Amino acid sequence: MREIIIISGKGGTGKTSLTGAFAHLAGGKIICDLDVDAPDLHLLLHPTKERQEEFYSGHEADIDAEKCDGCGLCATLCEFGAIKENGAGFTVDPVRCEGCKVCVAFCPNAAIRFPERHCGQWYISATRCGPLVHAQLFPGAENSGRLVMVLKKQARELAQARRVDLVLCDGAPGIGCPVISSLSGTDLAVVVTEPTPSGRHDLERVADLCRHFQTALAVIINKYDLNAEETARIETYCQAQRYPVVAQLPHDPLVTKAMVQGKVITELPETDFGRELGRAWGRIEALAELKV
Repeated sequence: MREIIIISGKGGTGKTSLTGAFAHLAGGKIICDLDVDAPDLHLLLHPTKERQEEFYSGHEADIDAEKCDGCGLCATLCEFGAIKENGAGFTVDPVRCEGCKVCVAFCPNAAIRFPERHCGQWYISATRCGPLVHAQLFPGAENSGRLVMVLKKQARELAQARRVDLVLCDGAPGIGCPVISSLSGTDLAVVVTEPTPSGRHDLERVADLCRHFQTALAVIINKYDLNAEETARIETYCQAQRYPVVAQLPHDPLVTKAMVQGKVITELPETDFGRELGRAWGRIEALAELKV
């Protein structure tokens, strides 16, 4: 089984639009949206949820009003200002609580519970392009890296159960914890970049991360025709590092047109852009085969 992830050094490079198009071209493979903090692949694929599970991670303090005698020690000890007096006693602000457990350990009346924190949900859904494993963290919830690992595990198990030979992932932007978790066990990372100084810088950061984790890397230069000089610099960098450039895609308003219609661009009537995406997907599959 192969696993391919589409990532980028920052948001807004077209990563999700390309992932949706590749999912359409791949036809019936397992799709996994690993951008759990701000997922949007569902906006293109319109999933029908078949399974929903709650995601719990970490802990948060919760004061038992019947046991609390109002001494205020917990509020004094809390370094995050999460415990406040409300006139009738003390309560915990779950947004501020960091789950450090200091208040729990020092409460003289054992009045503070420490349940698991409810952080969001994850789903297995059906789409016209294949099964989709995806999730949504609550605003401000932590442990997105752990949720990414849950999704990857579910996607792999689903692929094995359905005898599907490919998991295609839409990764989170940047180089933080969710991206690091996303790279675990991946055969090929495809980095989408843009021809700007910041785009080139972000590509180099992501490439360094992939090199550290010994993950094979390929590059797509999106909107290459907007800045010929920066495109040439990215090409030179990729040649020096031996990173294959699998596509150079022009700026094309058809991408937005497809998005407004709730489609991926390869679902529109045949276009030069769509044909180039088809060729890019063929190159990506060939590179992933070499890594299995």
